[in-house]
Amino acid sequence: MTTASTTTDTLSIAIFGSSGQVGRRLVAEANRRGHRVTAITRSTPQPSIHPDGIEHLSRDVLNASDLDEIIAQHDIVLSALRPPAGMESSMVEMTDRIIDASIRSGTRFMIVGGAAPLITPDAPEHTVLTKPNFLPESSVAIAHASQAQFEAALPKLGSLGTYFCPPAMLVPGERTGTYRTHPDTLVVDSNGQSQISMEDYAVAMFDEIETPKHTGRHFTAAY
Repeated sequence: MTTASTTTDTLSIAIFGSSGQVGRRLVAEANRRGHRVTAITRSTPQPSIHPDGIEHLSRDVLNASDLDEIIAQHDIVLSALRPPAGMESSMVEMTDRIIDASIRSGTRFMIVGGAAPLITPDAPEHTVLTKPNFLPESSVAIAHASQAQFEAALPKLGSLGTYFCPPAMLVPGERTGTYRTHPDTLVVDSNGQSQISMEDYAVAMFDEIETPKHTGRHFTAAY
């Protein structure tokens, strides 16, 4: 079981998709650790959505002409972008734009991915996406989009990028600072459940940012 790390280094971090449920937790965790944060959304967020002192930018990743410039001004870029329902196919293009701009400027990046590519421990011949009856119908479209995102992102990770898969259940909850990781297989507890709070997902992401262990590949975390 891993516990949250601490660091004395202050990083400049751009977080795309910062108004989403995961994005808000990433901003809060970065702020908690004393990093400098630029929170980037398609539209101007509510003033109270983030802690005081957070810089905000409004950009549509698919149309922003200054994406390279924004990314080059930061030490690391986090993408927590999620398309609206019915527009899942845009996920690959959005992620590609973040990754390609990061590579051009030599900026580290981390992608909030999906659980789709993770191997299921009780049926290792399957992944979350391919295991029969594993996904509810409501999650199938975004799972296929996440798989496509993963397949497009993985060859580009190189020495700069990491793809962070959530477990089967990623829900609002408490920050405990503890979790377990695996490079490619769904992490489950003694009851066969695979879950983590969004708060601890953010903890695991920033532990990886501050002490990289999975650069160039994907990994997951759960309780």
